[in-house]
Amino acid sequence: MSAPDADGLLAEQLLRLTRRLHRIQKQHLEPVGITPAQSRLLRTVAHYDSPPRMADLAARLEVVPRAVTSLVDGLEAGGRVRRVPDPTNRRVVRIELTDEGRATLGELRSARRAAAEDILAPLTGEQRDVLGGLLSALVDPAPEHRC
Repeated sequence: MSAPDADGLLAEQLLRLTRRLHRIQKQHLEPVGITPAQSRLLRTVAHYDSPPRMADLAARLEVVPRAVTSLVDGLEAGGRVRRVPDPTNRRVVRIELTDEGRATLGELRSARRAAAEDILAPLTGEQRDVLGGLLSALVDPAPEHRC
């Protein structure tokens, strides 16, 4: 098999794995009552020291502001976040975790761990270590390999 064909096969396997991971993660998040996108937004809000602006979240998540609005609407309806006014600019809205949102983060950690276990179950500890190193190289390539 020539190198381009091998690379194409590898790319296809990565895409299939990504879809499988998404499917399994979605199954584990279902009992929590949250979508993968809402999960990502909730985890992102939790990483800020103070409640972020909607624009901050859109930039961090690399999505359009309207997408953040829809996600916040869903999380707010579930009592996981709330919109609060910015103390220095009344036109700005910030997003704050609620106690329910913090509790949900704990459930999310458990669900993500269970999803990872499902995906990684066929691998030995040594294979997991190798995979972790390979994925790190792909996710955060060395500066000389960046575009």
